[in-house]
Amino acid sequence: MELNQPAPDFALPDVQGRFHRLCDYRGRIVVVNFWSAECPHSARTDQVILELLERWKGDVELLSIAANQNESVQLMEEVAQARRIPKILIDAGHVVADQYEAITTPHAFVLDREGILRYRGAVDDVTFRRREATQFFLQEAVEALLHGEIPELPETTAYGCTIVREI
Repeated sequence: MELNQPAPDFALPDVQGRFHRLCDYRGRIVVVNFWSAECPHSARTDQVILELLERWKGDVELLSIAANQNESVQLMEEVAQARRIPKILIDAGHVVADQYEAITTPHAFVLDREGILRYRGAVDDVTFRRREATQFFLQEAVEALLHGEIPELPETTAYGCTIVREI
């Protein structure tokens, strides 16, 4: 996947079995976030992302994609409900995760209103050595797009739990 190029389309079911196509969200800024029910980094960033979604007042769509082979649909549904995640899409064969070259949960991809990939990487700068966020990469990227600008920092290294592709 190349930055500043159209993001590959996909169609994935949510935990209720309803299919969602990426192209159905054209005209809105989309955050594609590879997500985990068990990863503490996903849990932490879920709270941050949900607060930002409130602030962005419907101008941004969140598509959380679960690609871990070791997480059941029941677990995903329970955790998504508890964390108030609006929708979880299931990438059972990690096809979309592979296509997007997603490595961790979380791993965020921000698409502009035309479906062009404008940012990929970490939600913020928390790492093993830095426990408190001092920079919010996802927020900066989305807010640049909301203001009609290209994100200043288009790519960072994602940090979190490795996506479980085999069990």
